[in-house]
Amino acid sequence: MNWLLDLTPDEWNAVRLSIKVATVAMLVSLPPGILIALLLARGRFWGKTLLNGLVHLPLILPPVVTGYLLLLTFGRRGPAGAFLAEHFGIVFSFRWTGAALACGVMGFPLMVRAIRLSIEAVDRKMEAAAGTLGANSLWVFATITLPLILPGLIAGAILSFAKAMGEFGATITFVSNIPNETQTLPSAIYTFTQVPGGDEGALRLTLISIVISMVALVASEVLARRVGRRMDIE
Repeated sequence: MNWLLDLTPDEWNAVRLSIKVATVAMLVSLPPGILIALLLARGRFWGKTLLNGLVHLPLILPPVVTGYLLLLTFGRRGPAGAFLAEHFGIVFSFRWTGAALACGVMGFPLMVRAIRLSIEAVDRKMEAAAGTLGANSLWVFATITLPLILPGLIAGAILSFAKAMGEFGATITFVSNIPNETQTLPSAIYTFTQVPGGDEGALRLTLISIVISMVALVASEVLARRVGRRMDIE
């Protein structure tokens, strides 16, 4: 069984890069995820249904289509990509940052849905009571709403992380499969399946991917329950 842990330097790089990409994708997605979830849960405006559809579109579209759209938009010749590269020196295409962007987009619907459901479950009377005491909307959200939705927020963040760990189609279309730069665990597994004698490497990385994702999901459940119990006690 030692061969399961005997990873090559390239395999370790794929593991580290996957964790890095998934973490960055989750953290960067969190602020807009909370904002969009709040708009969908509480907002009343024209185009709400359209916004909801756009948010969940990556779940329906083939991942390759999402990756191609990202390439058209954020590639070096794309409108957003050219602007960011010229004015801020930010390049997404064929960089690990592009992999984080693709993973963030694919995991965003899961994050938003979990947070939105938590917001919709909040008792509005508690927020209204705080408002009658003179608290403004931002303060009410920070001190009342946010603590109440914390279990859903944690669940959404971890689901986004787990989705990012397994993302393949959009990532490989947008940033290709470059060792030590954009080759995440799914890309490395795919590479191993295409070469003779690559079965052991593919199996090693597959098991590692399963373990990391399961740990993330279990941690999400445990944290959400602990936060929920603390809130009940308080």
